[in-house]
Amino acid sequence: MLEYFGQNTFEVLILLDNTQIKNKNEQDDNNDNNEDVSAEESVTQADDFETGSITVSKDGHFIHCLTIIGQIEGHYILPSQNKTTKYEHVIPQLVAIEESKEIEGLLIILNTVGGDVEAGLAIAELLSTMKTPTASLVLGGGHSIGVPLAVSCKKSFIVHPVRMNGLVLGVPQTLSYFEKMQDRIVNFVVNNSSIDKKSFKALMMKTGELVMDVGTVLDGEDAVNCGLIDELGGLSDALDFLDKMIEER
Repeated sequence: MLEYFGQNTFEVLILLDNTQIKNKNEQDDNNDNNEDVSAEESVTQADDFETGSITVSKDGHFIHCLTIIGQIEGHYILPSQNKTTKYEHVIPQLVAIEESKEIEGLLIILNTVGGDVEAGLAIAELLSTMKTPTASLVLGGGHSIGVPLAVSCKKSFIVHPVRMNGLVLGVPQTLSYFEKMQDRIVNFVVNNSSIDKKSFKALMMKTGELVMDVGTVLDGEDAVNCGLIDELGGLSDALDFLDKMIEER
């Protein structure tokens, strides 16, 4: 009777030891998985900050913030000392945001001196076709191709000047190309804002205001009054608009 009890006790102890080992292994695996997830989240957050974007939660809605700053870099790599926004980074993000089930709104923050016209227009045209609620906020400046980017969203806000300059034509052989590109920009801005074509072209081709170029500098109030920008406002106004638009969907 004692031998039988002792044998069963030994078997139970073995089972307990095996269970403890199994539980320890599972715990180690879970810790490894958690470390992997944390590492992946850290990499994702690092990538977001590297590309000037972040997703935030407002009133239970996830809104993605994307900054377009410095010069817009297109087909040619700019010098390393230049602050740039690379269009090959922005376009895939816009596609991911449009397809995301979690992200419900997109805020574009602009402080750009312009840059590659084709690249900037490509981003603007892509923004204008998105179903995701979008808003733009002009900070510091929205020069040159920054104007189509500002008007490409569902609603535009401004707290600082916008500068519009005409295209400088230096090579006669490229005259036709530049004229067509200028027409694309003018038509895009007119179709995505409240300004009429004649007024916008007059602002673009105005002389005597910019020392080294043709064009116009508008402060925030003038940009709104002429119909180029929708509303004077700041960050809270843009976020409130997105929140309202998300609720109405």
